[in-house]
Amino acid sequence: MAITDLFHKRQKRIRGEYPDFYQYDELPNKLKVQIIHLWDETIEADYSGGGWNPSSLNREYLKKCYKSLCKEIGVFKLNEEDSNDEIYITYFESISSYFLSEDNIEQALSIIELMTQTISSFAREYRYKVSINIDEAINELNQRFREHGVGYQYENGQIIRVDSEFIHAEAVKPALQLLSNPTYRGAQEEFLKAHEHYRHGRYDAALTDCLKAFESTMKIILDKHDWEYGKKDASKRLIDCCLSNELIPKFWTDHFNSLGNMLTSSIGTPRNKLSGHGKGNDEIEIPEHLIQYVLHMTASTIVFLIKAEETLN
Repeated sequence: MAITDLFHKRQKRIRGEYPDFYQYDELPNKLKVQIIHLWDETIEADYSGGGWNPSSLNREYLKKCYKSLCKEIGVFKLNEEDSNDEIYITYFESISSYFLSEDNIEQALSIIELMTQTISSFAREYRYKVSINIDEAINELNQRFREHGVGYQYENGQIIRVDSEFIHAEAVKPALQLLSNPTYRGAQEEFLKAHEHYRHGRYDAALTDCLKAFESTMKIILDKHDWEYGKKDASKRLIDCCLSNELIPKFWTDHFNSLGNMLTSSIGTPRNKLSGHGKGNDEIEIPEHLIQYVLHMTASTIVFLIKAEETLN
């Protein structure tokens, strides 16, 4: 499952031909083929069995994936040529064929997401019978996205949009890793929802869930230490409570009061001004670059808060 560093790849790097910027509108056919190869190296093709031969271990997992896709897309079968008799369907081949023919990038990404979730579940269930390194498989998938300049990654069980590889590596990914602690489950769900809304262009909802994730992280920390606050307190009051309880060292209070003001304006204010109230007759368009900034600011702040809390223990 390793990526082979072939001659033509090395030459492309030397010539600087790998994309410097991400695109979000299409999945190149070569990328799709490479992803299917990855599926084949992990969960592999299924078979129905017959006579005394049982069906393959992976069949029920791929069948569930196939059925889920049919239901969500709104069809009875993914491909016209798929048999009406399930015993004659090879679900792996049907899903792969549909994936190759799907031009809508959101639909194609949904297939990748569901297949990766399916492979992860199968690998966990049959960890003593199959040798699937799911972390290695996900790393390869994400590397393939980067190679083709496609601005998406698979993180924490779902596809998220990536705008800057550096910011993603230094802020978003660490935030997701820290939030994967069950203690922060609520904040994790809100942060992932913010990314999902962003990927689908629902910018007002993305702003709302950024603020929710930010506030939830602080509330979880405050509850963990039995620090008093009002359950309806907004971000500014929660920041003040974190400061007063020395989540941030006293000698940095002035500095982080400034940080608090900045966070309130960069996360709370855009949401309040642009998405939290009625729009009246004028449709308010939230610029994409503002969402990117707030997502990254939220990620960086969550990392800081959780890391700061860890030093108290």
